[in-house]
Amino acid sequence: MSQVLSSINQQVNSNESYGFDSMDDCCIYTLKSGKQIIQSVDFFTPIVDNPYDFGKIAASNSLSDIYAMGGTPLFALNILAFPSDDLPNYVMEEILKGGLAIANEAQIPILGGHSIKDKEPKYGMVVTGESLNGDLIKNSTAEAGDQLILTKPLGTGIITTAIKKGKASEAQLNEVVLVMTELNLKASKLMTDFKVNACTDVTGYGLLGHLSEMCSASNVSASINFDNIKFLNGAFEFAQKNIVPGGSKNNLDYINEKIDFSDSIADFQKLLLADAQTSGGLLISCPPDRADEFLQVLSWDMNAFNIGCVSEKKDKLIEVLL
Repeated sequence: MSQVLSSINQQVNSNESYGFDSMDDCCIYTLKSGKQIIQSVDFFTPIVDNPYDFGKIAASNSLSDIYAMGGTPLFALNILAFPSDDLPNYVMEEILKGGLAIANEAQIPILGGHSIKDKEPKYGMVVTGESLNGDLIKNSTAEAGDQLILTKPLGTGIITTAIKKGKASEAQLNEVVLVMTELNLKASKLMTDFKVNACTDVTGYGLLGHLSEMCSASNVSASINFDNIKFLNGAFEFAQKNIVPGGSKNNLDYINEKIDFSDSIADFQKLLLADAQTSGGLLISCPPDRADEFLQVLSWDMNAFNIGCVSEKKDKLIEVLL
């Protein structure tokens, strides 16, 4: 939606506010005091059968945009659609309990929300946050020479599609739920400490889509190495069998012309890079003089890895090597 709305000419006030026009992760609003608040909203239909896990995943995903900008969440509002004529109320209760568990982990209150009756369950949050030091991290400030660091493995879209088709194992289900419910809180705090140049979270547009937004907004290009990228167990094999969500295929179709793929990259590997993620990791553009130390510190608590580097602007936004 942001890509469509960004083309609409709006009257913007003069208080240094930002919205969908900048394609950043959150809107930014500057108060009269000079303090900046940030806000984001996200919700979606269930991607796992367990309603409690679904609530946790949706809440984690909703918080991710705040963390991607180096912000501190303040409070949340629930958004819920529920088929109360078809499903028992305890399912709704479990979804909301899952969301509350994540809010408690993030140490923020849920101050209300809104619900409607709908044929299919949907859940998510509006999250409001702030910048503690006044320096929010945007997706438009990557610089040539930066190292690109990703904090979570890819493949959530493919694995959840395999779950829906009854192809995934219990171990694969447990792993993908664990990854999607992991908050980006620690990575967010560390990247502000290391004063990285830019960041975005990898969600619905996949790695290639969100990296291309960062490159375009920053007027740079990027080079990534497929072999450096980590994937969830089973994602590689499912992609080879074309067990891939339609959204991931649409992502690749949309971004393909902007990517320079190595001739040795197979079609299923391209889909892995375009896979639509839910509650994915942070994609961080870090200055080269502190990238190694930053990655080492990140690795104490999470499975972060270096995927490539930022370069001067080229004809293609992204080069994918193998």
